[in-house]
Amino acid sequence: MTSWSDLRSMNIEELTEILTANGEKRFRAGQIFSWLHRKLIVSPEEMTNVPAACLDRLLAEHPLYGVTEVERYTSRIDGTCKYLFSLHDGNMIESVMMPYKHGNSVCISSQAGCRMGCRFCASTLAGLSRNLYPSEMLDQIYAVSRLSGVRVSHVVVMGTGEPFDNFEALARMISILSGPEGLNISRRNITVSTCGLVPRMYEFADLFPQVTLAVSLHAPDDRLRRTLMPVANLYPMKELMEAAGYYVHKTGRRITFEYSLIEGVNDSLDCAAGLAALVGGMNCHINLIPVNPVKERGYRSSESRTVKEFRRYLEQRKIQVTVRREMGRDIQAACGQLRRSHIERSGS
Repeated sequence: MTSWSDLRSMNIEELTEILTANGEKRFRAGQIFSWLHRKLIVSPEEMTNVPAACLDRLLAEHPLYGVTEVERYTSRIDGTCKYLFSLHDGNMIESVMMPYKHGNSVCISSQAGCRMGCRFCASTLAGLSRNLYPSEMLDQIYAVSRLSGVRVSHVVVMGTGEPFDNFEALARMISILSGPEGLNISRRNITVSTCGLVPRMYEFADLFPQVTLAVSLHAPDDRLRRTLMPVANLYPMKELMEAAGYYVHKTGRRITFEYSLIEGVNDSLDCAAGLAALVGGMNCHINLIPVNPVKERGYRSSESRTVKEFRRYLEQRKIQVTVRREMGRDIQAACGQLRRSHIERSGS
C-alpha cells in the first residue's frame, strides 16, 4: 500500500484489494473507479449502483478528497479561465484552462506552494505548504471539465510547485489519468515541467517515455542561471544537459526548454548565442516566454522587438523555437499570483 489512503488516489488494483478484504465482489472496484475517474462525481451519494453499506465501510478509512472552487476568472482577451481551488485542509491551489485550436489544455499544480525559490516566480514567495495527493492533481482536471462543460484533451503539469519534488504522486496521477479505466488521455498529450531535478529526469525518462518533458532553463550558463534559480547551485548546467540528452536518447522524443525572457537580464543576443551553443545539435524545442510580471519581484517582460530579435537569432541557427502566446495576463495567470492575492486578502 502507498502512503495515500484517500479513495481517489488509489489505483484499481488497490481498490480491488480493499473491497475484497471487506467481503465485497471484485466488480465493485470497477464500478467505484468508473464513478471517480470517468463520470467524475463529486460526492459518494452520486454512486447510485453501489450499496450504501459498502460505501460507508470504504469511506470510514478512505476519505474522498478533491478540490472545491473558490474563485474563477475568465480572460476577456483569449478565453483563458483561471480557477482558485481549496483543498480539504484549507490550502489553496490554482489551475488554468486554456482553449487552443487543437483542444482544451488544463495546467495543474503539483504542490501547494513551492520551495524551489526561482526569483521571477510568484509560486515560491510563501514557500512550500505541502505536496498534493494524486487525487488533488487529478481532481483539478476533473473539476475544470465539470465546471467548464468542455472535454479536456491535454494536460500540463506546469502550475504551482515543482512536479519532480512530488514525484511519486505525479507518477500515480499520470498512470490513473492515462489508464483505460480513467479518462484515458494519451500520454503524448501530457507535459511535465521541471526546473531541473536531475536524478528525477532520468527516472522520468525510464518510466514515462511517451510523456513530454519540459525543462525550465531561463539562462544559457551556470553564472546567470544561479542568480535566477537556486536549483542551479545543486545541479550545474553540464549535469542538466546530460540528463536532457538522456531523455532524448531514451525516448526518441524532442525535449522542450522553457526560457522566460526578462528585460535586461537574460534577453541579450549574447544570451541567445550562449543558448544556441548550449542546445545545438540536440533534438529540442525552445519555448520563449515573455515573463509574466510579478509585483513582488520587479522583473519586466522583454520588449516585443527584443523578443523577435532573440527568436530570429535562434531560428537562423536552425533551432526550433516559438514564442508562447501570452494568455490570461488580465486575470493574474502567472503561477501563484491568484493564490497569493487570495491569501493576502484573507490574512491567512
